[in-house]
Amino acid sequence: MELKNLITFIHVAELGSFTKAADQLGYSQSTVSFQIKQLEDELDCLLFERINHTICLTDRGRELVSYAHQVRALTDEFKENLALETELTGHIHIVTPDSVCDEMINTNYIAFHKKHPAISICFSTGDSGVMLHMLDHNEADLIITLDQRIYNKDYVIAKEERLPMHFVASADSEFAGRKDLSVKDIVNQPFILTEYGQGYRRVFDKELAKKSLEIHPVLEIGRTDVITKMLAGSNMISYLPDFVTRQGVAAGELCYLDVKDLDIEVWKQLIYHKNKWLSKSLKTFIDYVKEKEFSSAV
Repeated sequence: MELKNLITFIHVAELGSFTKAADQLGYSQSTVSFQIKQLEDELDCLLFERINHTICLTDRGRELVSYAHQVRALTDEFKENLALETELTGHIHIVTPDSVCDEMINTNYIAFHKKHPAISICFSTGDSGVMLHMLDHNEADLIITLDQRIYNKDYVIAKEERLPMHFVASADSEFAGRKDLSVKDIVNQPFILTEYGQGYRRVFDKELAKKSLEIHPVLEIGRTDVITKMLAGSNMISYLPDFVTRQGVAAGELCYLDVKDLDIEVWKQLIYHKNKWLSKSLKTFIDYVKEKEFSSAV
């Protein structure tokens, strides 16, 4: 059984397309089809059902996926152990929300690069649904979510923690210093929020709906750094994780509002797919993120 045929099979299974697999691997579609046919002939079973230009895994195909990942992981591990490298190398793709991406790049990336200059990292941003889709199709090595707590047998939670969240406003807000506020006291104020339907904004709207309340923000934007700048000196209010706002609060520009009747569970989770082979470089990066990103968000 040729390893290249197994690798091609994994790509076709993950992408659900011979054409997409060919593009990703740099093969022609006919080469991909030939390799899958070779594998099916060798195993004497059908791996994909082909109906009206669509494909789906057969039961035997689904069974092979797990074995194929194990073979690839063991092969890659063996190659890595043979290499006598003086420094770690590799390419890592991590996908996060906008606010986490900004913090990682501005606070911790340079230090990691200085320590491991031969590891290249691609930072992307996206919503939780997009991130999980990318994990499922091996388009991302690692993701960080800011959302409701995610449980799935296909994912490994490398680290997680519940994030403190607050309503936040300018230190000059009329609500600054007031005790025992209710959501109803501020719901009709001008709000600036992150984008509708994404991450913790989705969790926030869901909890408001349970109280038969709804906020119509005057502005929606994914950039939390922009939100915090606009809050200072304005009459607007937002709802954000503390790691985004703590600097402004410490500087006396922003304040947390004492709203007592809304306690939302938002979790920060570092996730990778259970079938993902963890190279030494990826393990090193995961350990670095666990130490730097999660300890700094408390």
